[in-house]
Amino acid sequence: MAFNPDKDLKQYYSIAEVSEMFGLPASLLRYWEKEFPTIRPKKGGNNVRMYTKEDIEEIRLINDLVKVRNMKLAAARELIQRNREGAKNSSDLLVRLTSVREQLVEIKRTLEAIV
Repeated sequence: MAFNPDKDLKQYYSIAEVSEMFGLPASLLRYWEKEFPTIRPKKGGNNVRMYTKEDIEEIRLINDLVKVRNMKLAAARELIQRNREGAKNSSDLLVRLTSVREQLVEIKRTLEAIV
């Protein structure tokens, strides 16, 4: 299930929910917290991590750089520190292009069904 940044978010998400959003194991999210100090979830009852919209946006950016573009963690961290806005804009563009592609594929299926 892909993360949709345009969808209204609730205030906090558990680590299990964030893990499911991105298809990443919770252990990787905890590891990224150590590697990227900009991810700062609050700890709720039973020490369950609770991620904010900002945390989720940061995870989306890191996921794009590390998992989609195959950057090393150090390179992703440096890019974010050096040019956060450029990296974020590039990531946002990729999300939009993926969405457009999915819409075009659906239109193609519909047209094929008509013909």
